[in-house]
Amino acid sequence: MSKTEFEWDSKKDVENIKKHGVSFSLAQKAFLDRNRLIEKDVLHSYMETRFYCFGKVGEGILTVRFTYRKSQIRIVGAGYWRKGKEKYEKKNKIH
Repeated sequence: MSKTEFEWDSKKDVENIKKHGVSFSLAQKAFLDRNRLIEKDVLHSYMETRFYCFGKVGEGILTVRFTYRKSQIRIVGAGYWRKGKEKYEKKNKIH
């Protein structure tokens, strides 16, 4: 079994940390949650298909926006956002 590889733009990583308090290296951990939820990001898929990963990281539910490029997961944004938490809790029947 091959290891999943991640990539991202380092400038966007710094911007994301400033704006949302989440590094892309931390965002990778959302994919490790066995109860994670993956959905297509229909709003941002105009130039390439993008997705959301909703996964538990620490005490919160992290939303990670990503795409696939050259067999790698390219992270383009991440944060602890309310809508992602709501979707995750609904899917996993958490009240």
